[in-house]
Amino acid sequence: MTRKPKPELTLFDSTCLIVGIIIGAGIYQMAPDIAKGAGGVWGVLGLWVLGGALSLCGALSYAELATAYPQEGGDYVYLSRAYGSWAGFLFGWAQLAIVRPGDIAVMAFAFATYARAIYDPFGGGSQAQVLYAVLATLILTLINVLGVRQGKWTQNLLTTVKAVGLLVIVGAAFLAEPSTAPAEGVGRLPVSLALIFVLFTYGGWNEMAYVAGEVRHPRRNIVRALVLGTAAVTLLYLMVNAAFLHTLGYEGLKASKAVATDSVATVWPQGAGVLISVLICLSALGAVNGLVFTGARISYAVGQDHRLFGYLGRWHPRWGTPAVALLVQGLIAVTLIVALGSFIDAILYTAATVYTFYLGSTLAVIVLRFKEPNRERPYRVPGYPVTPLIFAGVCGFLIYSAVTYKPLIALSACGLLALG
Repeated sequence: MTRKPKPELTLFDSTCLIVGIIIGAGIYQMAPDIAKGAGGVWGVLGLWVLGGALSLCGALSYAELATAYPQEGGDYVYLSRAYGSWAGFLFGWAQLAIVRPGDIAVMAFAFATYARAIYDPFGGGSQAQVLYAVLATLILTLINVLGVRQGKWTQNLLTTVKAVGLLVIVGAAFLAEPSTAPAEGVGRLPVSLALIFVLFTYGGWNEMAYVAGEVRHPRRNIVRALVLGTAAVTLLYLMVNAAFLHTLGYEGLKASKAVATDSVATVWPQGAGVLISVLICLSALGAVNGLVFTGARISYAVGQDHRLFGYLGRWHPRWGTPAVALLVQGLIAVTLIVALGSFIDAILYTAATVYTFYLGSTLAVIVLRFKEPNRERPYRVPGYPVTPLIFAGVCGFLIYSAVTYKPLIALSACGLLALG
């Protein structure tokens, strides 16, 4: 009987997990707003390249930590070793009560928004959105409870479908004639805000660290999965934005309210709406499944070390999963879906807390080099210490931006963190 994590994730599984979590609905919803802050065609592409490069700085920093400490829990392990058990406990508490259920709710709402566009059983109102979001969370949680293989196969399938779907959008857009219609004047956004949106769409590359104990040949495959996953997403995002620019032009991209639909409609005017809605539904489901899969491993690691949450630190003997941690995580996420009721509020609920712990974990690369100099490090981040310091600076900037934009929502999450 399996009572502890087994190394069942291959390099392909690990890469699919990263790509599947990063590519949610953000690329479809935020491309026009990012264009508003870019200033031109090359500015758009430059912002997406910059976002990928900054995310790679973070991924390389995490790669050193994940290969030196290949255990379940990711940041929980690194923060505990760098600053003490209190820091790891607060991270685990924040993930359980704030961050992970909030992230799941964000992607579940994205799925529900487009599922409702395909079929709304209530004929309007918000009931269908909440219902679809709750069902997506519960069903994917149960799939992951039943076994690691079921969870990873679901993730591989959804990631493959969403990647193929993005390539279909790219192909359709480049088959179309470039738009010559003048676009209505659209206001600009600060480039700093556009960069925040870009980095949000790249969020999720660090999820590999949470399942390090289940990766086959972790010293080799963790680094490969982090680099391959981040690079693949950067390439896909560049291709998609180039396609949007080809079809709609820069002004058209800024003005678009449904950029993927508008691009595909130039080739398939009748079926574009349904096609894009189905694609975004699958894309969001892939992100939900990945977040469910990895998030429960954090709670499991906390339960292993802290008696208060000991019930979470149990690996089910029959199913070979952290079943209790998965179920508790799913119930909290469902509660947030019902309480928050919207995509935007769910994002704001988590932002400041997420980047606070990103900041702590990134600096832990430097702290642990001094604190545990004799620790074997199969991989060392290139450009040390500049690489982790660059990403730490980005984290500080995003924390400040999130708090000043919606202070009340940020303070509510900080209150829960203080309770921990």
